[in-house]
Amino acid sequence: MQLRQRPSAVRGGGVNYAPPPSPPSVNSVYNIIPVHDVLADHPSQRSPEVRAAAAALRAVGDLPEHPYIPREPQMDLFDWLRLFFGFQNDNARNQREHLVLHLANSQMRLEPPPAAVDALDSGVLKKFRRKLLRNYTAWCSYLGMKSNVIFPRRRTPDDLFRRELLYVCLFLLVWGESGNLRFAPECISYIFHFMAKELNYVLDEHIDPDTGRPFLPSISGDCAFLKSVVMPIYYTVKTEVDSSRNGKAPHSAWRNYDDINEYFWSKRCLKKLQWPLNLECNFFGTTPKNKRVGKTGFVEQRSFWNVYKSFDRLWVMLILFLQAAIIVAWEGTEYPWDALEGRDVQVKMLTLFITWSVLRLLQSVLDAGTQYSMVTRETKWLGVRMVLKGMAAITWTVLFSVFYAMIWIAKGSNRDWPDEANQRIITFLKAVLFFLIPELLALVLFIVPWLRNFIEELDWSIVYFLTWWFHTRIFVGRGVRQGLVDNIKYTCFWVLVLVSKFSFSYFIQIKPLVAPTKALLKLRMKHYKWHEFFSKTNRTAVVLLWLPVVLIYFMDLQIWYSIFSSLYGATIGLFSHLGEIRNISQLRLRFQFFASALQFNLMPEERLLSQKASPIKKLRDAIHRFRLRYGLGGPYTKIESSQVEATRFALIWNEIIITFREEDLISDREFELLELPPNCWNIRVIRWPCFLLCNELLLALSQAKELENESDTSLWLRICKNEYRRCAVIEAYDSIKYLFRAIIKAERESVIVNNIFGEIETYIQMGKLTEAYRMSLLPRIHEKVSDFVQLLLKPEINLDRAVNLLQALYELCVRSFPRVKKSIPQLKEEGLVPEDPELLFENAIQFPDAEDTVFIKQLRRLHTILTSRDSMHNVPLNLEARRRIAFFSNSLFMNMPRAPKVEKMMAFSILTPYYDEEVVYSKESLRKENEDGVTTLYYLQRIYEDEWRNFIERMHREGLEDEDDIWTAKARDLRLWVSYRGQTLSRTVRGMMYYYRALKMLSFLDSASEMDIRQGSEHIGSHNPTNHNSSLNDLSSNRPPSARNLRRADSSVALLFKGHEYGSALMKFSYVLACQLYGRHKAEKNPRAEEILYLMQNNEALRVAYVDEVSLGRDETEYYSVLVKYDQQLQSEVEIYRIRLPGPLKLGEGKPENQNHAIIFTRGDAVQTIDMNQDNYFEEALKMRNLLEEFNIHYGIRKPTILGVRENIFTGSVSSLAWFMSAQETSFVTLGQRVLANPLKVRMHYGHPDVFDRFWFLGRGGVSKASRVINISEDIFAGFNCTLRGGNVTHHEYIQVGKGRDVGLNQVSMFEAKVSSGNGEQILSRDVYRLGHRLDFFRMLSVFYTTVGFYFNSMVIVLTVYAFLWGRLYMALSGIEGEAMNNATNNKALGAVINQQFIIQLGLFTALPMIVENTLEHGFLPAVWDFLTMQLQLASLFYTFSLGTRSHYFGRTILHGGAKYRATGRGFVVEHKSFAENYRLYARSHFVKAIELGVILIVYASHSPLAKNTFVYIAMTISSWFLVVSWIMSPFVFNPSGFDWLKTVYDFEDFMNWIWYPGGPFKKAEYSWETWWYEEQDHLRTTGIWGKLLEIILDIRFFFFQYGIVYQLGIANGNTSISVYLLSWIYMVVVVGIYIIMAYARDKYATKEHIYYRLVQFLVIVVTVLVLVLLLEFTKFKFVDLITSMMAFIPTGWGMISIALVLRPFLQSTMIWETVVSLARLYDLMFGIIVMAPVAVLSWLPGFQSMQTRILFNEAFSRGLQISRILTGKKSA
Repeated sequence: MQLRQRPSAVRGGGVNYAPPPSPPSVNSVYNIIPVHDVLADHPSQRSPEVRAAAAALRAVGDLPEHPYIPREPQMDLFDWLRLFFGFQNDNARNQREHLVLHLANSQMRLEPPPAAVDALDSGVLKKFRRKLLRNYTAWCSYLGMKSNVIFPRRRTPDDLFRRELLYVCLFLLVWGESGNLRFAPECISYIFHFMAKELNYVLDEHIDPDTGRPFLPSISGDCAFLKSVVMPIYYTVKTEVDSSRNGKAPHSAWRNYDDINEYFWSKRCLKKLQWPLNLECNFFGTTPKNKRVGKTGFVEQRSFWNVYKSFDRLWVMLILFLQAAIIVAWEGTEYPWDALEGRDVQVKMLTLFITWSVLRLLQSVLDAGTQYSMVTRETKWLGVRMVLKGMAAITWTVLFSVFYAMIWIAKGSNRDWPDEANQRIITFLKAVLFFLIPELLALVLFIVPWLRNFIEELDWSIVYFLTWWFHTRIFVGRGVRQGLVDNIKYTCFWVLVLVSKFSFSYFIQIKPLVAPTKALLKLRMKHYKWHEFFSKTNRTAVVLLWLPVVLIYFMDLQIWYSIFSSLYGATIGLFSHLGEIRNISQLRLRFQFFASALQFNLMPEERLLSQKASPIKKLRDAIHRFRLRYGLGGPYTKIESSQVEATRFALIWNEIIITFREEDLISDREFELLELPPNCWNIRVIRWPCFLLCNELLLALSQAKELENESDTSLWLRICKNEYRRCAVIEAYDSIKYLFRAIIKAERESVIVNNIFGEIETYIQMGKLTEAYRMSLLPRIHEKVSDFVQLLLKPEINLDRAVNLLQALYELCVRSFPRVKKSIPQLKEEGLVPEDPELLFENAIQFPDAEDTVFIKQLRRLHTILTSRDSMHNVPLNLEARRRIAFFSNSLFMNMPRAPKVEKMMAFSILTPYYDEEVVYSKESLRKENEDGVTTLYYLQRIYEDEWRNFIERMHREGLEDEDDIWTAKARDLRLWVSYRGQTLSRTVRGMMYYYRALKMLSFLDSASEMDIRQGSEHIGSHNPTNHNSSLNDLSSNRPPSARNLRRADSSVALLFKGHEYGSALMKFSYVLACQLYGRHKAEKNPRAEEILYLMQNNEALRVAYVDEVSLGRDETEYYSVLVKYDQQLQSEVEIYRIRLPGPLKLGEGKPENQNHAIIFTRGDAVQTIDMNQDNYFEEALKMRNLLEEFNIHYGIRKPTILGVRENIFTGSVSSLAWFMSAQETSFVTLGQRVLANPLKVRMHYGHPDVFDRFWFLGRGGVSKASRVINISEDIFAGFNCTLRGGNVTHHEYIQVGKGRDVGLNQVSMFEAKVSSGNGEQILSRDVYRLGHRLDFFRMLSVFYTTVGFYFNSMVIVLTVYAFLWGRLYMALSGIEGEAMNNATNNKALGAVINQQFIIQLGLFTALPMIVENTLEHGFLPAVWDFLTMQLQLASLFYTFSLGTRSHYFGRTILHGGAKYRATGRGFVVEHKSFAENYRLYARSHFVKAIELGVILIVYASHSPLAKNTFVYIAMTISSWFLVVSWIMSPFVFNPSGFDWLKTVYDFEDFMNWIWYPGGPFKKAEYSWETWWYEEQDHLRTTGIWGKLLEIILDIRFFFFQYGIVYQLGIANGNTSISVYLLSWIYMVVVVGIYIIMAYARDKYATKEHIYYRLVQFLVIVVTVLVLVLLLEFTKFKFVDLITSMMAFIPTGWGMISIALVLRPFLQSTMIWETVVSLARLYDLMFGIIVMAPVAVLSWLPGFQSMQTRILFNEAFSRGLQISRILTGKKSA
């Protein structure tokens, strides 16, 4: 077949013109199947289903012709639509293949198969059309319109069939060319609606009333659809994005993708936009901003109140319980129910309803305050409802307050309750009943969820009218309730959690505080230590006492959730059979069942008539699985080698072991021990891998020796108790027999050998072996045989020795072994002694050919079985290999759907967005040394020591002679070896291409007959393995796949392929890399383009999609979405499709836009979204078809739309930090996700190995959201969208995908910052608001505590520490603490808060899920050991540090915004980060906060009477000090060479240079403090007025130090007048004044008139000394006051600078600003020195550095680093 390479446009600066659209020709390039060419010799064309689908599309026959464009030959329905509606040619080509592939695959899956195989089944098309257009149909119903998908009754079935096909084609063409509009699914529905209407007119040959001619669509011509429909809407989005100032403008000021989409949720779009699109409409970006349509559906306002607004039901519950608990606890009874017996308390409890109505008022005010801008003339009813809701809430509040007051008035001063008061209580309760009607209604609908779903999904006006009061009518979030069973499950879970939390809160938190509160309120302070404004009462102290407790009360539900989810998750894990096979030892015990389990799960069953599984069949499968799991029943204990199943198992198992060898996880020796060799040498049993048989033969021999006098039966029964022992004995016997027959060629000796074996076998059959032979001699025979086999394995065989051994064996067998000695005549008669007297075996031996590697390999196996005494529990040695084998074998005993045949499986694609990361590491990057002289290669050689040895062994086998030549002879292999251990694109591609490899193998096994498998096994057995795995690595050979596959390993199934496997695999699997910049890389000759081409060259199923920019001159550029592949016949890259885009790709967030442009090139029913830092494993790829079957199973009341997949974090071994991160992540992606999916039913989509139901998402906005900033955590929004649109997300743990995580502290922190900022943005989003309001109460709790609530509560923990410490400081400085100490109850009770704060700080609760999951999967003791090791490696320091990162970025994002994508680098972290870099990254998030807390603790220690008791002080503040230490020290503890003295000195110099380096517009933050300082305050420029106000209020706290401390100074002399504080400001003014004078003098005189500058300095010093002397002489001033006052005035200065930053717009143009900047510089210098001081001390101490290296890295690398340092020292010496 002749292939044509399409012309590619010139990129970059040169002028170029877009290629003219050309009709599809027979010789055009194709993607997967050549749909255009019926006669092409392609495996897919042999499939009748493909031919049927293609034929259906060619039925153009009697369709109306276009009046102006002649019909082309070989035209199909796509071409016909293209001509009429102006779609692009390549869009039609792309969707043609897309549809043919899908319909063919769907038809293949039909059970039973259709009668006419060559015709497309109408049922297949109907089902697909319904699924594809379900969102469109729902949209029509929602808007009360009739769908334009019409099937007239009078038409013929063929006509209706073609009409249905046309609707599908039209929708796919619209979707395929919509570009960025795919993020607005209802916009696409709108476009399709009108185009389908015009299609109906054309098909029905409607006459156009305007022209009197047959109707023509309103848009047609070249690219008409793109230019007339897509571009106007696209440019509207672009205009809005441009007005967002790169996402820095408030979200409420511009429309994002969701706003554009939600415009189509109301009927106004039909009236205003019309069709063809009315470009004058105020929807479009061409309209001036003030007249344009504003926000639609929701307004995102930045405020902390969003946490309340979105989850108001949660806060109402918490606040009401807190109020009730305080009322009850105040009574002082032992149990709450005792207090509730009193009528007074019962009446006080009625205040809950006043609070509730106030909270409703708050909610209505927040709704109105944030959403008012949505109210326009068109949405006036929205405004009416806002006003009415507010008025109703006010009415209830007033009503309840009045009724409540009337109750107490009626009671008066009576001790008993009169009837009138009781009557008023009843009146109050009647009002309460009315108030609660909505809640009771909600409760009824919660109990009957299907009723709520039914009502919500009804699109009747009456339903809308009745529910108008409760919520806005929106298209999503309807009918999202779960089934009754799921409802009960998650309700029980949350009831348990809430009961535990509220019991704990009442008895441990609230009740103990009542006594000290009462005591404090009674306490009459005689003397305050300062000027007290409210001296009559201690209410401020009471508030500060309660504040930390209330904060803990609000957040500790997170901890209870964590505890219960851990326990529940572990229980589910146990019942899912996770962790049953934890290691190789456990696998050995179950290996034969494992073989049957593999057969049962991975090999398809023969399905007869119906595909539907009957209950009986399900029960039979369950019983079968149970018997497999526990080895019950005979059929699963013995698989003999004659069985086809055994051979199938061997083929699959060996392919897995081959991939292990390719990946260098195992050595050649381990490969032989693990492989299951095909049957040869006439061995009668399955030849289990050697590592199972080792030592078994020796044990059998000792048993035979022990039971010498027993019968054959009892001996054999003993041996058969162990299956491996039985197999070892039979295999050894058969092998020895075959060996002797093979090498003894002389007839005389050959007869004797045969007779010896014949006689033994006769006795065995008679059951008299032990009677006839002396079993005690078996060890001697075994010894001789072992020696003989060992001799044969030597390169030079000693003939004399061989003859001697054979003669000795002969003597033993003939003379000594039989119990009854026979005479020579008897032996001659039996043929055991030769007739002639010549010596035996002298000329009888023919040694095996040294080149006969198959024979040698079998000999090696026999030798291993004969001689191995080792139990081989450490095979394989590599921990990763052991983990993978254990997980895979365990997973086959878990519940999973049965696998269908490959042709019956669902087709799927993988989509990986790639920007500009590493593809393959270059030579230079491997050789580049860090400051310790450590290269990346050296680092990896130490971390992966065994894998490096295996790699070198493989290279030697492939021709490498000297290891030093590796850089020249095997450079590519070396680079790949390193790249496969990093987070590179090549690693991801290799992993994902295992799917293709697995499908080819499974396709062969599905179709292979028993004869094929038997003969194939023999063929593999006899195949020469000299180039054993020589080029298995998909990326280690330049040959095309066809040639390369024949060089596969000796036991590889690929040798047996017949050819159809490639076609089957390609029809079921495709891999699209969305390499956005590939075109630019090619133009710039970037090495990354070559590497990507190399990946395509070596992976035939790989396609690359990129955006091509074609310059047309005059500043015009066209953008194209291009798909390319590597053509093996042309040996070059060819372009498959080129589809023009409406404009630049990136309008929102980059990654989702990149995914979106490439998703049109994906194929199949499912798409797996894989990130650039992921990996896959061949053995897991085998289970993919099982996983895809999950889409057909109901989970609850719905089938899944996202299949969640377990991740394995592969970066844990790199450093201790990476281990902490991976342990935390592993518990989240396993236990965490498990609980979210079942029972909570709120698993969303996190990370990227999830598998999406592609056609479900295709019409609902795609696999992620892309609005600027708000969707920065793009992936979770796919889960939100899925849940709100009625999808179902499940989680499956029998399959795993590898995932890399960040490994250095700075990378980890940037990742945490990105995720925390993302959660801060989620809080503002409409998706979270709708989830909070549309889900039932308990699912809403689940959503909160597993998404934004986790980050909110992290922040609350930090605020609790602040509240606690500020509270203590207030008590100490005011004197309340001293006064209270005199009262024993107060003293005891004041410590009540401490313990709680300490408990929270332990951080055990964040570690609990980790420990539980570890216990489940690896056992209790290993889990405890891991946890203790982590603590010794300072994991708590890291987790506390992470807490600070999360709370800082989350809080800052909610207040001020500033969320942005932070590239973390994903490299290997072996280099030391400079102090200045760490300071830049952590100064504001950690260091300044830690210093503030440290100052509070020091001031408290010096002024608190409690602190005089050291133990009390330590107990109170130890956790706070731990927080301070971890926030300051973590960046240095987890920094390689963080405590190296020389580096610390250099770092300090570097830091000083950075601080004093002048700023400027072109200076980078890395070089200039000033640039960094301005960048660090950026968020304050973009924040709103409320953000600025709150920031100023928070900054006022710094002035408190001065207020509290000045009264404690000696100079104050105990005076508590306010004037003391006011006078203290003189000091501040003087200090700032002196600083300004000095700065002015320096600028004016320092350079030219230096003497004047010195004079000014002298005068300032003299005046200062004079003032000090005067103060000492005439006042009570003490010298120590100087130091104490530092603690007072330094924080004040920082507070002033912080406020000045908020007021920067007003101050920047004044003289003050210069002073602010220079003071800020001094403060950062001071902070830097404070942080540097402990680092310098630890660096100076000997031994600290080596200890840190040991903590940070594993032992091998630590040793290597020390050695390399010594060597570097020698070099420099």
